[in-house]
Amino acid sequence: MKDLYVLSPAVQNAFQHKLPIVALESTVITHGLPHPDNLSLAQQMEEVVLNEGAVPATIALFGNKIHIGLTAEELTMVATASHVRKVSRRDFGIVLAQGEVGGTTVAGTLFAANQAGIKVFATGGIGGVHRGGTLDISADLPELGKTPMIVVCSGAKSILDLPATIEVLETEGVPVIGYQTSEFPAFFSTHSGLPVTARVETPLQIAQIAIQHWKAGINTAILVANPPPVDAAISSSEMDVLIDQALLEAEKQGIKGADVTPFILGKINQLSSGTSLQANLALLLSNARLAAQIAVAIQPPANHVV
Repeated sequence: MKDLYVLSPAVQNAFQHKLPIVALESTVITHGLPHPDNLSLAQQMEEVVLNEGAVPATIALFGNKIHIGLTAEELTMVATASHVRKVSRRDFGIVLAQGEVGGTTVAGTLFAANQAGIKVFATGGIGGVHRGGTLDISADLPELGKTPMIVVCSGAKSILDLPATIEVLETEGVPVIGYQTSEFPAFFSTHSGLPVTARVETPLQIAQIAIQHWKAGINTAILVANPPPVDAAISSSEMDVLIDQALLEAEKQGIKGADVTPFILGKINQLSSGTSLQANLALLLSNARLAAQIAVAIQPPANHVV
């Protein structure tokens, strides 16, 4: 592990002094937004984590290494790199051997962060079961089923089959904890009509559930469902119309496989005149904030009182 993993000075210091750490993915930077919006978002997410008393650890691959935490210069490099590969569990060896730049997906970030010993991770929305009964299931779901980490998200992307995604999470033994909500959020929307496993009101309660879950010997993730901020959320009825239009366009153009999700999200942003993008940015920052609060509740800094 020492040969392949590089800790940034800030993350190294955090481990040395037992400070709370929050892992952040990098595909939202490399594949989610164009430059300079992607860099601005990455910087804002790190700042939100720092402001809550935790240390951000954005994860990416480059220079034949897995980087846990990035310096300002490295963050800029990742945000401006071309020909970046999305890195899930299957892709690490390829990217490391070929010296490529890689942005970690939810599954990839879960794997790398767990190897490094980080226990809290913030993302936007997890992958899930695709619509249409094709058995196209995101690698995020089995990774959640075997990684002991708290993952803060705004549910699964609403373009997916959400009931089937919830069923797979149950099969994988992953509890879905609603933060101040009794419903599984639908990414852009606060409501999906689907229940969570349990509802909590504070970050400390989430930390306590995770600690007891893992003490019992259950090494799955705790999925924290944090609804998008109310002032940025889009109603589920409005989203359904946009998603149906985007799916129809994807079918017309013959978009398939890994290209489907980015195409549909881009089309939805176009159809919504940018409203969906603003919701996406707002929920990412909100999730980073909550993740930092949970990390502090699990491992408070020496001068912090819970």
